Amino acid sequence: QVQLVESGGGWKQPGGSLILSCTASGSIFRIDVMGWYRQVPGKQRELVADITSRGERNFGDSVRGRFTISSDNAKNAVYLQMNSLKPEDTAVYYCNADVKESRSTPYANYWGQGTQVTVSS
Repeated sequence: QVQLVESGGGWKQPGGSLILSCTASGSIFRIDVMGWYRQVPGKQRELVADITSRGERNFGDSVRGRFTISSDNAKNAVYLQMNSLKPEDTAVYYCNADVKESRSTPYANYWGQGTQVTVSS
């Protein structure tokens, strides 16, 4: 099994910054992609950003230019730097990863439990 543990959520005023961290642990042979999604009540979960093991990055339209994503492959960790926060960034942020648990098993998708980010004055 694989566990994803997020940290770094909280409350910020508009224009502020936050860093979210996520670390994967457990039976990990290889991770292909790690990323962040977010969800507000009544809406679908949406991609915020993800990064492949090769460093390729993908961003949601609403955060491009404000958020950056980085990873530490040796630590099985991914980080989301959120700048110029807006009230509409308020959501539960979920870490996500495609993980291969052994050489012979296929990639499986895992989710963290989520961390609340609230942006308000």
